[in-house]
Amino acid sequence: MKLYSGPVSLFSRKVEIALHEKGLAFEQILVPFTQTKGYSPRNPDVLAVNPKGQVPVLVDGDLSLYDSTVIVEYLEDAHPDPALYPKSPVERARCRLFDVFGDEVMLAPLRLLMHRTEPMPDDPERWHAKEAKAREAEPVLAGHLDALDRTLRGKDYLCGAFSAADISVFMAVFWTRRLGGPSMRGHEALASWYARLSARPAFAKVVNEILAADAELSAPVEGAFQE
Repeated sequence: MKLYSGPVSLFSRKVEIALHEKGLAFEQILVPFTQTKGYSPRNPDVLAVNPKGQVPVLVDGDLSLYDSTVIVEYLEDAHPDPALYPKSPVERARCRLFDVFGDEVMLAPLRLLMHRTEPMPDDPERWHAKEAKAREAEPVLAGHLDALDRTLRGKDYLCGAFSAADISVFMAVFWTRRLGGPSMRGHEALASWYARLSARPAFAKVVNEILAADAELSAPVEGAFQE
């Protein structure tokens, strides 16, 4: 298998964790990326598969897929052991809702913080205008962290056993911390869950790769990874 990925692509790294958790060998192909020009020039193999021109793209034999959730669900169907989804249709549906929560609900306010890893523009007012929007988004993210903490009380994982839901939501929480968003202070259940996942080899490997890429590509973010 080949995975076209980005060094600081949340959704590509989500797929990489799933691949590592399943113990599947794959070739990682990092597409060009900078904080000033984004994904430029666009990789022609990615453009040929994904009409949105975005990573991740997975190539497995003559099958080419895009969208992180579609890819993870394919990996589950093709390589069901170890499982990343519950067996019960009801529990699988609940698990998928957490995936939507991480990928879409949390991502909406997260997008407003993403300028923080970019260099300061020539016109600082543009950055400050974006930062004002980020400050408005932070209470929304804090509310999402509160909800997750309540959900995780008395639980090791979101859906009983470890699942794809934990991968998706972890990435959203990690991105919140990476971008200097609200901390997990006072959220003991959430913090314990986050530490539990961070200790898993698949998560640790991917997190270390993201941090290494940030050191090379990204501007320092004030308040990142605050406790």
